[in-house]
Amino acid sequence: MTTPARWHAAHAWLDDGGDAGPVADVLIEVADGRFTAIESGVSAPPPDATRLPGVTLPGLANAHSHAFHRALRGRTHAGAGTFWSWRDRMYEVAARLTPESYLALARATYAEMALAGITCVGEFHYLHHAPGGIRYADPHAMSVALVEAAAHAGIRLTLLDTCYLTASVDGAPLTAAQRRFGDGDTARWAERAGDFTPAGAHTRLGAAIHSVRAVPAAQLPEVVRWAEQRDAPLHVHLSEQRAENDACLAYHGRTPTQLLADAGALGPRTTAVHATHLVGGDLAALGGSGTGSCLCPTTERDLADGIGPARALADAGSPLSLGSDSHAVIDLFEESRAVELDERLRTERRGHFSPAELVRAATAAGHAALGWADAGRIAVGQRADLVTVRSDSPRTAGTDPAGLIFAATAADITQVIVDGRLVVRDGRHVSVDVPAALRAAIREVLP
Repeated sequence: MTTPARWHAAHAWLDDGGDAGPVADVLIEVADGRFTAIESGVSAPPPDATRLPGVTLPGLANAHSHAFHRALRGRTHAGAGTFWSWRDRMYEVAARLTPESYLALARATYAEMALAGITCVGEFHYLHHAPGGIRYADPHAMSVALVEAAAHAGIRLTLLDTCYLTASVDGAPLTAAQRRFGDGDTARWAERAGDFTPAGAHTRLGAAIHSVRAVPAAQLPEVVRWAEQRDAPLHVHLSEQRAENDACLAYHGRTPTQLLADAGALGPRTTAVHATHLVGGDLAALGGSGTGSCLCPTTERDLADGIGPARALADAGSPLSLGSDSHAVIDLFEESRAVELDERLRTERRGHFSPAELVRAATAAGHAALGWADAGRIAVGQRADLVTVRSDSPRTAGTDPAGLIFAATAADITQVIVDGRLVVRDGRHVSVDVPAALRAAIREVLP
C-alpha cells in the first residue's frame, strides 16, 4: 500500500450512474492508483490536501488515434482535394518511419495528449513492418515503440493491432507504402498479433479490422474470433466515405455494416469508427447489437468526410466515444462539442446532447470502448485519473461549471493525474518538453 494522497477540488465532475455534473468542494482520496474515498461538501479541506481550483474532470479517453498522422498537421489542410488525395500524403510519412523515429513521434504525440487531459489512448496500429512488407528482426518492433512511447508520456494505451491485407474491397493487393501494413492473411496476422506481450501494466491489447476494403469478407471471422478468445476490444473503420459503401454494395451486394454483421463482428465489444454514411438498416444493426460508435469530428471535417448521425446512433443504442484520429487537433473538448454543433448544422436545430452526455462520451464511454471499464469516473474503486481545468482563463471566466464542455479548450488544462501519478503540472508535462519533442520528431519523418 502506498501512502494515501488527498486532493480538494473546488468543483469535481461526479457521475454515479444517474445525474452527472460538477459538485462543489469535493475531497478526493487516492491509494495505489485508485480512488478510495470521495466526499462532497467539504468546505474546510485538511491541510495535507492539494487544492484543485477550477473544475476537475475524470480522465479523458481518446478512443481513436493514428499517432504518426500528427506529422501532417498544418501541412495538408489548405487547397483542394479529397480524403483520397490526403491519404497519398499520409503514405509518404508512413513510408519513412522506423521503430526509432516512430518512438520519438508517438512519444511526443502522446505527451501532447496528456497535456490535453487524455489519460488513455486507443492506437489503431497498422504500421507493422519494414518497407516492402519485410518483417523486422523483432516482428513487434513498431508495437514496442508505441508501448514505450505511452509509458514515457505517462498515459495508458490500448494497442489495437490492425489487420490490413488488401487495397480494395475486390481484394487488390497492397502496393507501395501499404505493403508495410500487411501480414498476407488473417492466420499470419493472428499469429503475429497473438505472440506479442507488451511490457508494463499501462498497456492492453485489442484488435482492429482496418475496413471492409482491407480485409476480405471470408477472413473477417478470424479477426472476430481472435478478439473474442481474448475478451479484447475490436475496432473497425466503418463507412467513413461514400466510396466505401458504393464499392462494397457493388462487389458484395451488401453495405459494410451488413458485411460485418454477417461475419459476427458487431456487438458490445466492437466499436465502429466514424459510421458517417450509414444507409438502410445500418443504424438499427449497430444500435441493436450494442456496437459502439467512435466519432472523430475534427478529422471528419478536415478530410471532408461528412457529418454522421450522432443523435440517431445514440438513440438506437450505440454508445458514443470520441477520437482525435489524424490529430489535426488534439482537444477532446473540441471533439465533444462538435458532436452537438455538427448536429445543429445538419438539422438546423439546437440542443441534441446534454453536457453530461458529451462528458460521458469523452470519459467513461471512451475508456469502456478501449477495455478499461474501471476508468473514466471519479468514484471509489475507479482508476485515479483527474483532469483539472481552469475556470479563470479568457475562455472559461464567468462560465457555469456545468457548461464548461462548451467553453474550455485543451489549453485550459492545468493538471493531469493518471493512475494517481502526476503527469501534467501547471499546464506543462512533468517529463517531456512537448513542443521541442514534436519539432524534432516531425522534422525526422517529413519527406
